[in-house]
Amino acid sequence: MKNTLRISLKANEKIYINGAVVRVDRKTSIEFLNDVQFLLENHVMQPEKASTPLRQLYFIVQVMLMNPGDSGPARDMFKRSLPMLLATFTNEQVLASLKHADRLVAEEHIYDALKLIRSLFPIEAAILAEQSNLSPPLAPDALEALAS
Repeated sequence: MKNTLRISLKANEKIYINGAVVRVDRKTSIEFLNDVQFLLENHVMQPEKASTPLRQLYFIVQVMLMNPGDSGPARDMFKRSLPMLLATFTNEQVLASLKHADRLVAEEHIYDALKLIRSLFPIEAAILAEQSNLSPPLAPDALEALAS
């Protein structure tokens, strides 16, 4: 971080700063004067929302940021997941962004990697919508018949 960064928080809002969880009791502003890894509460993805490949990657990177002291398993999962995503997507913007996210994670710019991955969600949604139009999902009774 080259410049200072000021953020405003609402009363009872949480922020994750270098692995610590901080809750403010009133509306306030925080100014970061040096490099810091932080995540605002409204950017935290709950596990049940990690329902697509890029959302799962976001969740993995989020764990790195929220728990930097024990991020080894998340980093290993990131290293295993990224090549599979690169092999799966054909969209040039997604591929370039995933490679850039890999560099950001390697350089410990975890928050920037999260922002980049989050920016890909609309593209992923469009790709998934297009694919669902090509091959509609199986009806539940078809899945039950397949299982029997």
